[in-house]
Amino acid sequence: MPTFNSEEVARLAALARIDLTPDELTRFAGELEVIAQAVEKVSAIATDDVPATSHPIPLTNVYREDVVSDVVDRDEVLASAPASQDGKFLVPQILGEEA
Repeated sequence: MPTFNSEEVARLAALARIDLTPDELTRFAGELEVIAQAVEKVSAIATDDVPATSHPIPLTNVYREDVVSDVVDRDEVLASAPASQDGKFLVPQILGEEA
């Protein structure tokens, strides 16, 4: 049975570059222990005759068929935009990068 202690959580946090307080290390060790026990229970129940599933209900393709339809004229769309340049929407710069 896997066991998680504060030292193991501190090692994992260091690998992930996450700073945790001593209280958080203790709390997360307990939470990870509960998760590990739950996984162990599921692993004990799972057998070779039970297929692995990602969903309890089978999924079907929910996409529609690709159908060619009328295309909106680009110039007409850009004419209703607040600003455009070189046939594209012109939006304010938000990341502070050089244009």
